[in-house]
Amino acid sequence: MKQNVKITLCGITVALSVVFMLLSYFPYFTYAVPAITGLLTMMLVIEINVKWAFTAYIAASALVFIFAEPESKLMYICLFGYYPILKALIERINKPIIEWILKLAVFNAAAVLIYAVFAGMFGISFEDFDTFGKYGAYIFLSLANLAFVLYDIAASRLSAVYMIRLHPKIDRLLKTK
Repeated sequence: MKQNVKITLCGITVALSVVFMLLSYFPYFTYAVPAITGLLTMMLVIEINVKWAFTAYIAASALVFIFAEPESKLMYICLFGYYPILKALIERINKPIIEWILKLAVFNAAAVLIYAVFAGMFGISFEDFDTFGKYGAYIFLSLANLAFVLYDIAASRLSAVYMIRLHPKIDRLLKTK
């Protein structure tokens, strides 16, 4: 694939990422939009490679940081923007137990980082989880881990569908002689 085709594909992906992230200003889209937008980098991993996908993630993150809604931009930058790239790298290990340990470690580290930033910005504390009792934060994190596992499985299935249905068509379009 020629260099200018790679740059164009990355530029389109970055632009789409920013436009999708603008949807986060609509109520109830705060968490869904960064999760779905992050999947765009999965296409770059498949079509080009990890290095180009990570470069596009950096460019998209810079623009998302400027334009997107605060909570969504933090979710994108700290987890969902780079996760499909990291997922591809982790899955090269080809040992499911180690893969899941690494994926969950990344997720939990990102979740704690996001919580720490929100706590600093908005004054959120552990007492805000008292609705669920003294273990509210742990219950919340456990449910978040479950949602993340479902997200990971869905991302894997979407990449399989992408490979079957879209990759051959996009590959033909990107082939340059």
